[in-house]
Amino acid sequence: MTSIAFDFKPLQLEFTTPARTSRDVLYHKPSWIIYLYDHATGKTGMGECSIIPGLSSDDQKHLEQTLRELRTLHDAEVFNPDNFIELPALRFALETAWRSLQAEAPFELWTTNFSQGRAGIPINGLIWMGDDDYVMKQIRARANEGFRILKMKIGSGDFPSELKLLQKIRDEYPAHDFELRLDANGAFHPPEAQKKIEQLAHYSIHSLEQPIQPGQHAALAALCKHSPIPIALDEELIGRPVDGALLDRIQPHYLILKPSLLGGFAASTAWAEAAATRGIQWWATSALESNIGLNAIAQWCAAMETTLPQGLGTGRLYTNNIGSPLHIRDAALFMGHDVWDLGTFAP
Repeated sequence: MTSIAFDFKPLQLEFTTPARTSRDVLYHKPSWIIYLYDHATGKTGMGECSIIPGLSSDDQKHLEQTLRELRTLHDAEVFNPDNFIELPALRFALETAWRSLQAEAPFELWTTNFSQGRAGIPINGLIWMGDDDYVMKQIRARANEGFRILKMKIGSGDFPSELKLLQKIRDEYPAHDFELRLDANGAFHPPEAQKKIEQLAHYSIHSLEQPIQPGQHAALAALCKHSPIPIALDEELIGRPVDGALLDRIQPHYLILKPSLLGGFAASTAWAEAAATRGIQWWATSALESNIGLNAIAQWCAAMETTLPQGLGTGRLYTNNIGSPLHIRDAALFMGHDVWDLGTFAP
């Protein structure tokens, strides 16, 4: 077996503006850029191991200890992503690094029209929580950039006030002009969820992600059956092997696939295939990775030939993101012709 060396560098991503969700307010995000060095060829592969504390199933202390231990090893078999089922973010990073190592160009993980700069991937515009003025300012900015599909968080504040904000949005941006995707991050309690969803339906909502906390399968199945808004599973999939029986029981309308939370591309592809056999559609979103992880997820989406707009427009969130050719134009993510600017993260 070829001798392979492993290394990593920590990257604490700093949000340009604090990112508020129904769970928490994020000011920074821990990531690690990993490297696989092939001594025989002199090539290097890169990947990103990135977690969201409180959401990722990876234990951060265990993860950091594992990264340090891997640094002392030089056996390619050890770096098999399947050895790290309990650390999905590391598994995602290793899959990316192996693809990068084996590719002719380290950041062209799949050869597609997207990776060649000939086609973009349609994406939704992301709207962060805040007061009404802040939300409307973001929406107007996304509208001016050409977005007609917006994703918003809901459920962290006073629900009647959130309904009034949705009315304000629809007064300015009617349903025939703008698609609204909502993400509750499990904020609703099961006894009240159906009534709240019925109220949300008045605002022509495309879909609602994870209305209640994971693990409440009977309640979630009932919501999927009776909800006037299509329900998408997100957190329900995290930390769980691909489970067709779960999809059969709950019968969601959509799946939201986050490769670094699900354990990489093999796991995400298996979820996508399980969904397809059941007539369930899906789209992918980043888990707020740097441009290293975002690039990998976008390239996988392009290779999967997805048709729904994806949730990949997160590259502008950070003050210290790694420079890349990725850019947004006409509500789509494109690969440009600029070179990567790795700075201190160059191998």
